[in-house]
Amino acid sequence: MWVLRLILRNTGRHKLRTILTILGLAVATMSFVVIRTLISSWYASAEVIPPNRLVTRNAVSLVFGLPLAYEDKIKRVEGVESVGRGNWFGGLYNNDPKNFFANFAVGPEAYLDMYSEFVLPPEQRADYFNTKNGAVAGRRLADRFGWKIGDIIRLTGQIYPGDWEFVLKGIYKGSQQGVDENSFIFHWEYFDERIKQTFPEMGGEAGWFLVKISNPKQAAGIGAAIDDIFKNSPAQTLTETEKEFSLNFLAMMDSLIAGLTIMSYLIIGVILLVLVNTMAMSARERMSEYAVLKTLGFKTYHISGLIVGESLLLAGVGGVLGVLLTYPVLDGISRALQGFFSGFAMNSLTVILSAVFMVVVGILAAIFPVYRALRLSIVEGLRHVG
Repeated sequence: MWVLRLILRNTGRHKLRTILTILGLAVATMSFVVIRTLISSWYASAEVIPPNRLVTRNAVSLVFGLPLAYEDKIKRVEGVESVGRGNWFGGLYNNDPKNFFANFAVGPEAYLDMYSEFVLPPEQRADYFNTKNGAVAGRRLADRFGWKIGDIIRLTGQIYPGDWEFVLKGIYKGSQQGVDENSFIFHWEYFDERIKQTFPEMGGEAGWFLVKISNPKQAAGIGAAIDDIFKNSPAQTLTETEKEFSLNFLAMMDSLIAGLTIMSYLIIGVILLVLVNTMAMSARERMSEYAVLKTLGFKTYHISGLIVGESLLLAGVGGVLGVLLTYPVLDGISRALQGFFSGFAMNSLTVILSAVFMVVVGILAAIFPVYRALRLSIVEGLRHVG
């Protein structure tokens, strides 16, 4: 117990330095947690995708479409339960680039049924299917723009020019954290009919086919069987799990994610430097005290415990304060991003990593002061002037 009292007294001896050190550690910890949360949130939507869905797309690029005739052939592959088609629309709300969000034309009804993680009230589902230009939006997207059921949503097409008018018939919620709630989907038939009228050369193709399979363990085999069917076709296919498809799409930002990851670990280095500086100053001022303690019979582990304990206390208080400060900061960032991330929240792994790093930093920062204090002879210590 007396050791703890000594550690607390030593920590509070230079109050201004202690406060500044804790604040420095808190800010650095907060920065680390925010960056790690951004990284984990970026991949959150892909992590919750069920393993029983495949995506078949053009082998060259997602930019190129696939003939609609492929759909029936995919349905006949053993292990396939249902097939849907989708196409990226790329429309802007109010023709403002700031209002970007994912919007797709999808069909038939089976497409929406395959997304069991989308929770949509039955009456809204029925209204959507019964309305030619009906649309369904995610909860976060609807909250972002203040949309309500029955609202008229006008999108200006960037890939398919013109103003497109939709009636919001449903707002879905994710069944769990991380499910994408920022998408806007509408009927394939409405999309294809208008394309054939205005841009006939762009009709009759799907951007991708969504394939639901009966056994996720056979995903690789079923995907290979689908691709073999179109191996000698003008439009060859590439079939992969939807999770792989999503991760490949997210991989376009790999350089940014790698930069953020490196930055997060550099921040740990900053935390270490801040604490090392404080502990070095404290140890230099207390050399004569350590000599007196040795004279009084204090053992090596006593002195080591005092130094390491003080370092861990500073690291711990700074780390806890940093994590607590992160909550309002993340809330502010989430509001600024207008719900861009579906799972923008601090996860337990990030908290655990922060705790582990603070313990490691606390121990590393104490190594040099402990080494110096233990090597110090009693005579040299009593002569020392801090």
